[in-house]
Amino acid sequence: MAYPSKLVKNFLLFFSMIYMTMACALGAESPLGYWKTIDDVTGQPKSIVQLYMNQDQTISGKVIKIFPKPGEDPNRVCVACKGNKHNQKIAGMVILEGMKADGDKWDGGQILDPKNGKTYRCILKLMGKGETMQVRGYIGISVFGRTQVWERVK
Repeated sequence: MAYPSKLVKNFLLFFSMIYMTMACALGAESPLGYWKTIDDVTGQPKSIVQLYMNQDQTISGKVIKIFPKPGEDPNRVCVACKGNKHNQKIAGMVILEGMKADGDKWDGGQILDPKNGKTYRCILKLMGKGETMQVRGYIGISVFGRTQVWERVK
């Protein structure tokens, strides 16, 4: 039986350490995972959104589940959306795209409001040890926008 050379062992050890470091870094300080969106007007849950990393190292978010109000269609579609999202079911729709890490926040991307079909520039910022996240959508400069606080789903 052949034993791995010292070079191979060191190589594996090195990459194991890098993997563990990255796994720790993506823990509570990462927006990746599942988030309950909260309506900034009513305070009621609206949906569950999954944030995930793309191959180009940007973050996107897809609606996994919606919480319809009593009497609302649970299979709502985005009638106000343009292009390929017009009349697409909201559950399963990608509403957040192009977010890039920038210090303690993620920005450079955009968020879609399926209620009005409009797209806004966006900033994500974790709070409360990564258990909540400020999601700010705006037009032009950040002062002209609104903020929701999303809650991490365990």
